[in-house]
Amino acid sequence: MKRYRYPSIPESEVTPPELFESRRRVLRGGLLLGAAAVAPGLLWPRNVTAWQGELQRQLDAGLPTVDLAGGEAPTSFRDITTYNNFYELGTGKRDPEIYAHQIVTDPWSLTIDGEVDKAGTFALEDILKHQDLEERIYRLRCVEAWSKVVPWTGFPLAELLKRHEPTSRARYVVFESIHDPDRLRGQRRSVLDWPYREVLRIDEAMHPLTLMAVGLYGESLPNQSGAPIRLVVPWKYGFKSIKSVVRITLVEERPLSSWEERNPEEYGFYANVNPEVDHPRWSQARERRIGESGRRETLMFNGYAEEVAHLYSDLDLQRHY
Repeated sequence: MKRYRYPSIPESEVTPPELFESRRRVLRGGLLLGAAAVAPGLLWPRNVTAWQGELQRQLDAGLPTVDLAGGEAPTSFRDITTYNNFYELGTGKRDPEIYAHQIVTDPWSLTIDGEVDKAGTFALEDILKHQDLEERIYRLRCVEAWSKVVPWTGFPLAELLKRHEPTSRARYVVFESIHDPDRLRGQRRSVLDWPYREVLRIDEAMHPLTLMAVGLYGESLPNQSGAPIRLVVPWKYGFKSIKSVVRITLVEERPLSSWEERNPEEYGFYANVNPEVDHPRWSQARERRIGESGRRETLMFNGYAEEVAHLYSDLDLQRHY
């Protein structure tokens, strides 16, 4: 069976713990500017937007850090931001980096509607003013059998949803990504039915591990990583963690997510990381950690089984994948 092949990444590019602890100083120095000389998409916007100003205010005040990756060293900033899937920008792994400038993030608003008592469209800076941010280090496992460890900055999705008071009919949460085919080259192709949509059950969305991320490595999210706000569900395959979110809708009946609609045999609704259920075209038992040579064993629920397995106690995980 033909396997995916990944670029060889030298051990020297993996971020040492001592550099990770001083990551903001490193990112603001010449290292980032040097990388941007050959990859302009790595730069954050020169002019600080309103939402970036609010984010920076909290970053400067200092954030609590929670290590939820078992002490594993975070993947280097460069590897996180230059090896991605973001089909709005193209299907190649380097396309998000190359075409990141096509995403316009200023201004940015988020619509929250459906089965909530307090619906509306809200500027991102106003949302951030009501959220206490923290840094969480999570494993990220792609359905394609590669993985990373990412230090996100964000807040629990549950806090945002509670603020808008879901009704008793809210059973599913639908997320919608940016739709701008005039600028985003990937959306001019019929790879998916745009805009991109993802769906969680309400209990998954309200789980304490489910994060809305607005930062990475102590700075605002780069465009190619899902700026300015994205979902992170660490026990699910990465495609469930939708990027550049513009709408969150709570509904009673379950709609299809984009990949489920496109190819349900390969991309199920739950998409929980499960080494015992293979993708139709490759094994999920092992994974390639970007920045390492060889492969490692894949953990059930990506290592978060103790926290989330109870959500699926009534399901046959071989069938409901």
